[in-house]
Amino acid sequence: MASAQQLIGLIKSHAEGDSDRFFDLAMQLSAAEEQKGHKRLAEQLRQWADAGQMPRAEARTPNLTPIAAPRGDLAQFLVASYPSERLNSVILPPLIGEELAHIVVETRMREKLEEKGLKPRRRILLSGPPGTGKTMSAHSLAGELQFPLFSVMLHGLITKFMGETAQKLKLVFDAIKTTRGVYLFDEIDALAAARGDGNDVGEARRVLNSFLQFLEEDTGPSIVVATTNLAEILDRAVLRRFDLVLSYELPDAASIREALERRLIGFSLSRLSWRKITDCAAGLSTADVVAAAEDAARRAVLGDRNSITTLDLVNSLGRRRSLQGLGRDANATKPESLSSKRSRKGIPVSNEDGRRRQEAE
Repeated sequence: MASAQQLIGLIKSHAEGDSDRFFDLAMQLSAAEEQKGHKRLAEQLRQWADAGQMPRAEARTPNLTPIAAPRGDLAQFLVASYPSERLNSVILPPLIGEELAHIVVETRMREKLEEKGLKPRRRILLSGPPGTGKTMSAHSLAGELQFPLFSVMLHGLITKFMGETAQKLKLVFDAIKTTRGVYLFDEIDALAAARGDGNDVGEARRVLNSFLQFLEEDTGPSIVVATTNLAEILDRAVLRRFDLVLSYELPDAASIREALERRLIGFSLSRLSWRKITDCAAGLSTADVVAAAEDAARRAVLGDRNSITTLDLVNSLGRRRSLQGLGRDANATKPESLSSKRSRKGIPVSNEDGRRRQEAE
């Protein structure tokens, strides 16, 4: 059950009209109950806390909320939004999902950690192939915490003029300290590539050093999320500055099926050959699988059908694979057997060779 201090804080914040404090305390209670295994109670607390936030959340848009709309120089490379996604809306491996969920718990219960001299993890690096859910995870963290999401536009941040990029970085990190939110540095490799590579120049080193310094000095309430498709080129010093590094991978068969079933809700899927479909989707990202599902759904609707067939999905996945340049010709890479070589050259094939060839085929 809730402690006396938590209940007093909850009632006091309500009496004083401090809706932010009330929401934070309610979410802390929910997280505490979830840790105790009281999942139903935790979910009810979250639902009521969210319901209390609805009128304010609907009114909070970048155009109407001065605190969330970057102004001046910041407006050139910082964009604010209020994501509605939640962690359960992103298809993630269990371990990654658990880590991100715990980041939410740590953030909501920061005061409890601080009482013991601890701090919640706030610097997160997400690495992996494109389309595997990295950016969506950042959106979901912001949505789960009811924080604004500030996307850092690196193309507007990086300039050719000495010292200018570092100055712009300072403006971003000043905002991180003063305005609570989730700050997303998408494709951070543009800033944080290894300093020892052959194309390195003095200005690039200065920019990276500035980024590392600002990251190290950051003590604000915000969460910093960086993503990269090329973790192998990142400077080791960058990796050490993050509290948590998570590696995303292409979806397995179970994740592919889950993605398709989620996107095709409302269609009949009762006669699908899932093994054939997941085999066809191997090597595609989750985003590609979802796009293929939407393609199949559009064609079914335009054909006045309420069901999706195996052929629909196989064809859509094949088209998606072609668009991504991932076409495969299994026969072209299949090794030729010894008996096939003999037969092609006119060499007699023994009965034993023929039997082995039939078994292999």
